[in-house]
Amino acid sequence: MTKAERRTAREKVAAYHEEQLGRLVEHVASAIDRYRAGELDAFDVDAVTFQYSRAAKELWKFCNLTSIEIAARVIAEQLPTDWWERGAPRER
Repeated sequence: MTKAERRTAREKVAAYHEEQLGRLVEHVASAIDRYRAGELDAFDVDAVTFQYSRAAKELWKFCNLTSIEIAARVIAEQLPTDWWERGAPRER
């Protein structure tokens, strides 16, 4: 892979990371809005922020620990990952 191709791959992964992180933040924003409207209690919002934290970590690992070339190819060729679901607590 050339230097220019690596730069393009890094840009693609960075844009994807920002877009997906924004989608995760929307879950938190919605929960806070619902809390303010009296639809959720503080424990419900805490559960959402916990799931956000787990999901954001999974997204970060994909974008930063995976080879940049592989990450860019996965973003381009595969169905989008549901990072929110990836952060869901596991049933015991």
